Amino acid sequence: MAAATVRRSPYKDFLQPALQRRFATASLVVLAIAYVQALFFASWRSYFWSWFPIGPTGFRAITLFFGGILIVILRISQYHPGLRTSDSGFQTFLNYTLKWNTLETLFAYTASATLFGFVYLWSLDEDAGLEFVTYYTGDRARLNEKPLYLLSHLALLGVYETITHLVRDTDRLALGAARPQNGGAAGKEDGDPSVQLRRFRDRLPSVLAYAINHSLLGILFNTFVYPMFVRPCVWRTSLAFLRPIYNLPRSSNLPSSMPFFSASIVFRAFISGLMITFAWAAANTAFSLFLAKQPIKNGKPLTSDSRDPNGSLLNGLKNKKLSIKCFAIWELALIARDFPDRRKAIYEDIDRKDGPMWSQVYKICTDILKTLETNMDAYTAAPPQPEPAPTVEPATEEKQRTIDPPRDDDIFQPVPQSKGLRGQAEKAATQTVLAPGQGSPLRPAAKRAVETAKQRLVDLQKEATGTGDQPGLLRDKALSLLQSPIGWPFRQHYRRRVARGVLGGPYGEPNLYANAAYALGGLAAHSLREDKYGHVQRDVATLVRTLTGLARRLDAFRAELPVHWTDVEAERDCPEVDEVRSALRDALRSLVEAFGPYARDLRLSLADMRLAREAAGLVETEKEMVEVKGRGRRSLVWFGRINMAHLRTELYCTV
Repeated sequence: MAAATVRRSPYKDFLQPALQRRFATASLVVLAIAYVQALFFASWRSYFWSWFPIGPTGFRAITLFFGGILIVILRISQYHPGLRTSDSGFQTFLNYTLKWNTLETLFAYTASATLFGFVYLWSLDEDAGLEFVTYYTGDRARLNEKPLYLLSHLALLGVYETITHLVRDTDRLALGAARPQNGGAAGKEDGDPSVQLRRFRDRLPSVLAYAINHSLLGILFNTFVYPMFVRPCVWRTSLAFLRPIYNLPRSSNLPSSMPFFSASIVFRAFISGLMITFAWAAANTAFSLFLAKQPIKNGKPLTSDSRDPNGSLLNGLKNKKLSIKCFAIWELALIARDFPDRRKAIYEDIDRKDGPMWSQVYKICTDILKTLETNMDAYTAAPPQPEPAPTVEPATEEKQRTIDPPRDDDIFQPVPQSKGLRGQAEKAATQTVLAPGQGSPLRPAAKRAVETAKQRLVDLQKEATGTGDQPGLLRDKALSLLQSPIGWPFRQHYRRRVARGVLGGPYGEPNLYANAAYALGGLAAHSLREDKYGHVQRDVATLVRTLTGLARRLDAFRAELPVHWTDVEAERDCPEVDEVRSALRDALRSLVEAFGPYARDLRLSLADMRLAREAAGLVETEKEMVEVKGRGRRSLVWFGRINMAHLRTELYCTV
């Protein structure tokens, strides 16, 4: 009877429930903020009904919660790990603006702002004077522009927040890395929800400062934008919608007065804008904090509850979706650093269908790291030349010639030369027609005329600009434009170009490569004590050479990549690539320190170890230690010489 096979659960069966719990936590934070704002809107005429959840305050809180949850739903539908890689901001604008995600973002923020505006107007007293229709001189109704301005102000804030959301790439989920210096206790602490709540509480002052800043800027911008562009459309649309309901005038002309510029309305616009912007920023911050937690549940890796933990982890490592693969690699790096039981399970799992667990993990992680070299080669490769279209000549049979071919002799009879200017002109014209490109008597004169015209243009340019260098003038104008804020999107910064060349596109997650390096280094280093079968040591030499080659290739790429002429700042700095380089250095350092005494047994030559130490940054440390020891020895020799001289002096005086 065949043995029962153990079902291997996919990795997403463990990741999706964890993400849903984190989404629920972020939603509770949004609900708490909505309830606090509902308390702010309460009239407090009745102490009980002003805070009791089942009543007007609860209804307002639920309505405001719908507006905030739109942002969280937007983040769920559009979140992605990795940064957007492109050479310039203008290229990013071209790649991502005309997409459906941009319209979704605009709809989410404007709908949330409009819903908040209606709740705010509904919560105000009648004395505020913000009804949509007011009555004067009897029963004559007229449209009140003050609430229209308030709603338009909030909707425009939604447009500004959409632009900020897209420019800052708020949809990016910044995942972490299992750095060795953090230690195991830190990793388990990061999985605690209370830690994330404390971090969110610590960020609330910065969120409030952000909301105040954007609300003030919104007031300043809308002071000019609303009267010039938005007011006519909003006025006519509101009249068309409310005229069938109320007895409004037939005229659609704008009123000459602008009552929405009163101090009370501007203050209310600022307060309402501050509250909605704070809700947006808090929702985004809560989502980014809670969903980017480590893949740990109850102090253990996510796949620990699986019937086949290694199989589920392999399923995540082989997944083609970038987000799932990033979480799986992160969990593997945490296992290599903090969980000895899971490490031993990886070493001892040798009876898998596709090979031992370590062999599969080794291949997956090295393939991820080798894509760095592939990206660099593709970025520095010359663009392919277009192949010429093949020309198919019609197959024609060569016919036998029956007469002689035409001769190449000059068929024109020589014209008698005439003297004087007319003769020279005729000769020049004939020579130009019959033998173009040959010299003629008129050519020097034409040259002199052209040179005179060019010199005249240069003189005019000098009088106008003070310089006659046209290329230099254009270059100076371009550089002055690039140095201004208008030219910022067109700069090809060194940081952006290095990130695109190393991490690839359209998204590049540096922690994917960092965690792959940490996982390989940690598993290989701990195998000295925990791998009782000795499978890992067979791949240590190849792993050391691979990491050394990648580190050297990365350093060479950064050193050889020139600064683009549009990069006026010329700062050769890229923190994203520095994170990958630091991970390669740490992994190499752990391998060299663990397997250095056994290098000859692993068939690692002296050159391999020397290059590995240089790539890991251990050569400088060894040199410093040698220099310190040398200084100590020189001090001892110097001290000994002084003592010997003193002893000779004493002996001479005694004698």
